[in-house]
Amino acid sequence: MTTRLLHVSDLHVGAHEGRDVETGLARLVDRIDPQLVVASGDLSHRGRREQLERAAAFLRSLGPPVLAVPGNHDIPHTPARFVRPWAEFERVWETTEPVASLPGLHVVGINSARPFHHQSGGLGGGRLERAVARLGEAEPDALRVAVLHHHLVGAPWRAANKRPLARRKDVLRALAAAGADLILGGHIHQVTVSERHEFATVGGETRRTVLATAPGFGQPRPHRLGEARGLHVHEADAEAIVVRTYGWSGSDWTPAAERRFPRG
Repeated sequence: MTTRLLHVSDLHVGAHEGRDVETGLARLVDRIDPQLVVASGDLSHRGRREQLERAAAFLRSLGPPVLAVPGNHDIPHTPARFVRPWAEFERVWETTEPVASLPGLHVVGINSARPFHHQSGGLGGGRLERAVARLGEAEPDALRVAVLHHHLVGAPWRAANKRPLARRKDVLRALAAAGADLILGGHIHQVTVSERHEFATVGGETRRTVLATAPGFGQPRPHRLGEARGLHVHEADAEAIVVRTYGWSGSDWTPAAERRFPRG
């Protein structure tokens, strides 16, 4: 059985939107027919109600079910960020820690944004423990996916204020031990795709974990060097996980790169 999901991140609705980009994504969804659309945070630019509503309406209009987690830009830039930071996001999406179980696919959303930190992310307050428990609820042969906004592996040229998730080694170890086959993130508006064995010594473990950071779907700063629009399509069967990167060509979403990882 083949599973397929579309991964977009950093829409930043409310800043330099493009209707052609959105209609192009609808065409791509028709072509690839994903089981699920995953949005890994920064759906809005300033955490405003109307921005979150517009982002949700667009994502849901694509057709497949949508799983969304918040990013640092989805926290309101008002005093509410310190007392009710998730009120608007939860009003639209019900929860900041969603779970989607579909045939052959089990996806766990994790809220990595922190109200008292504008850029950096972390998994305090039992978030990691809840994610580990929910990954354990997957069917034995399902593709297990963890989704959060902040990256665990970043592009080396990314700005210093885009630091990876706090305690990322511990988080990665825990998610991998819980059976995560694929860990998805965003935040840095640049692509990284790697397999855990490429950068970490994991002893005698046979389970492989792929980490994929999606480029930004939106371009809140369109003239910043190195932040082209992009997205990922993830496909898996019993033998492999394939990560395909798509870039915006100006008229359509076109394949830019493909990486294949053995699964087992």
